[in-house]
Amino acid sequence: MNCEIIDIDAWSRGGLFRFYMDKMRIVMSLTVDVDVAPLVKYAKAHGLRFYPSMIWVVSKVVNSRDEFKYGWDAGGNLIRWESISPSYADFHREDESFTKLVTAYSDDLFDFHGRYLRDAEASRALRGIAPDQPPNFFDVSCLPWVSYRHVDMHVFDEGKFLAPVVTWGRYSPDGRGGLSMPLTMNIHHAVADGFHLSRFFNEVQALINSLGG
Repeated sequence: MNCEIIDIDAWSRGGLFRFYMDKMRIVMSLTVDVDVAPLVKYAKAHGLRFYPSMIWVVSKVVNSRDEFKYGWDAGGNLIRWESISPSYADFHREDESFTKLVTAYSDDLFDFHGRYLRDAEASRALRGIAPDQPPNFFDVSCLPWVSYRHVDMHVFDEGKFLAPVVTWGRYSPDGRGGLSMPLTMNIHHAVADGFHLSRFFNEVQALINSLGG
């Protein structure tokens, strides 16, 4: 869990960071429809599950950009993690509950998928928050029962949670041969702007498209 302490005074974003932390705490939330047809096709062709495959897509884009990897160390210093792993909900249909798990990020889809399966199997009897959650995480959730227009997931922690909160819903045919799925990100304005938020969705779509060959 390597990280770098950020000197806010020397940081090019330091002024904006202090303003959105001290004067106007804002969490931006944006929902964009993405076409997941190439990912669905790729996952089926390679015997992969869609859910962990989509978690990997989001994780790969998140880890490619510094603005999504900020947090705090135990001493209250602003830090940037070298990598950040997804903390996701593993739903249990039998009792309509879930387990919150973290699977260590891997740049390789097949490696990450294997880690996900092992983590899910090892925690099958658990409910709630799995033990030993690492500090370098971002939040992931999925609402596969509905296709929504927008969802807002606010973290009530005095407005200091800096990592992304990512959600998506059910995908459905878009009438053009694709599969449209709502994808949402919440991110603190102290570490990212509308430009960075918009780029996230564009890069998610580009990565999905690249799986189509």
